[in-house]
Amino acid sequence: MPSSDDAIAALHAALAASPGNAKLRAYLAGVLLDAGNFGDAEIQYRYLHDGDPADVSARVGLAKSLWSLGRETEAAEIANRLQDEPDCPPEATLLYARAKAKAGEYERAGRAYRAAVALDPKLTDKALEQILAERAPAAPERVPVQAIRAGEFADDLNDVAEKPAITFKDVGGMETVKQAIRMKLIEPLANPEIYKAYGQPVGGGLLMYGPPGVGKTYLARATAGEAKAAFINIGISDILNMWLGNSEQRLHGYFDRARKSRPCVLFFDEIDALGGSRQQQASSSTRMLVNQFLSEMDGVQDSNEGLFVVGATNAPWQLDAAFRRPGRFDRIIFVPPPDLHARGEILRVHCQGKPSEALDFVEVAKRTEDFSGADLKAVVDYAVEGRLQEAIEQQILKPLTTRDLIAAVAKVKPSTREWFATAKNYALYSNQGGIYDDIVKYLRL
Repeated sequence: MPSSDDAIAALHAALAASPGNAKLRAYLAGVLLDAGNFGDAEIQYRYLHDGDPADVSARVGLAKSLWSLGRETEAAEIANRLQDEPDCPPEATLLYARAKAKAGEYERAGRAYRAAVALDPKLTDKALEQILAERAPAAPERVPVQAIRAGEFADDLNDVAEKPAITFKDVGGMETVKQAIRMKLIEPLANPEIYKAYGQPVGGGLLMYGPPGVGKTYLARATAGEAKAAFINIGISDILNMWLGNSEQRLHGYFDRARKSRPCVLFFDEIDALGGSRQQQASSSTRMLVNQFLSEMDGVQDSNEGLFVVGATNAPWQLDAAFRRPGRFDRIIFVPPPDLHARGEILRVHCQGKPSEALDFVEVAKRTEDFSGADLKAVVDYAVEGRLQEAIEQQILKPLTTRDLIAAVAKVKPSTREWFATAKNYALYSNQGGIYDDIVKYLRL
C-alpha cells in the first residue's frame, strides 16, 4: 500500500496533468486536510473557492484549514456566513460553535453544538462539551433534527441571557464612545430617580455603527457587564425563519425574554439585515418583520422600562429611517478604528500566553494605522503561523519577536479603508440629518 506522502504526490501529479478537474482538486484538498497538511489544504480549498464562491464544501474545507492553522478569526467569519445558508453543513455549525466558545459566547455555542451533533452524531467533540458543561447553562443533550431544520431550536429562550464578566476597563481606548454609552445606558440604572425627575426613561435604544471588526459586539457585551445587566446577543440566524410569521414570533420571543431579565441589554448584531429600509424590500414578509421590530421597540404591548436595545451595523445607510425616530434608536454612535494606545493594548491581549520575547507593542501599533481589532488579530495570527512552523520543524518553541509582528503587518491590509471609501460618499452627499457628522469629523472632510 502506498504511503500517505506517495498518495499525495500522485494526486498532485494527476492534478498537474488536469488542473481544471475540480473534483480531483477537492479530493486532494480533503486528503491534505486529513493528513494534517493544513497549509497545502488551504491553498487547494482557496483555489476551489475562488473558482466558485458558492461552493459550500470548499468554504467549509477552507474554514477547517484556517482554524487548524490558528487563523481562527478568518475561519469564524466563514463559518458565521455559512449559518445563513439553507443547507448549512453540520461541520460548519460545529466550527461556528467552537468559534463562539472561543469568543466566550457559551450559550450560543451550546445551541449550535447541539444542533450540529443532532444532525451528525459523529461530530461529537468531548473537549468542547467539557468547556460548555463548565461555562454554559445546562441544556438538553440532543435537539430533534426536525426542529433544527424548521429553525425552532432557538425558540427555547431560557438560556439565552448571560451576565458578561467584562467591563469598560477591558476595552482599550474609545473613551468618547464609552462616555456616550454611560450617559445613555449605564447612568440611568445607577441613578434612576434623577433620570425620572427629568422625565427620562430608564431604558431606550442605542445604535453603534462603524467599520467591521472594530469591536462593536465586544463593546456591547462590556456595556452589559459595566451596567451589571443581563445580555442577550441576537444574530440574523436567530430570527429569520422560512415559515411565514415565525420570524416575527421569534423576534417577539427575544424581546419578551429580555423584559423578563431586566435590567437587560438586548443586542442585535448586523441589525441592517433585520431592519433594512422597507422601501427597498421586495418581500412583504421582510416588511412585516421590520414593522414587528418597530412595534417591539415602541413597547406597544409591554413596557420596555429597564430594557436597553443596542444595535450594531456596518451599513447604517441601509437601516430603515423609522428606527432613528425618538424613542427608538435615538442615540447613534460612531465607533472608529482603535487609536494608537488601543491598538497597542489589543496587540498585547492577543499575544498573552504565547511564547514571546520583550515585545514593543507601541512600535508595532505605530505601523497599523486604520487597522481594526480584527486586522490586529490577523497580524498576530500571521506572526504565530511563522513561528509555529519553525517550532514544528525543530521541535523547539520559538518565541514571538517584535520583528515577527512587524513582518506580519505587511501581510495584512487595513479592512477599514474600503468601508470609509463608501461612508465618505454618504457623509458628503446624504447627511441632511447630520447622522454622519462624526465621519466628517474623523475624515476631516
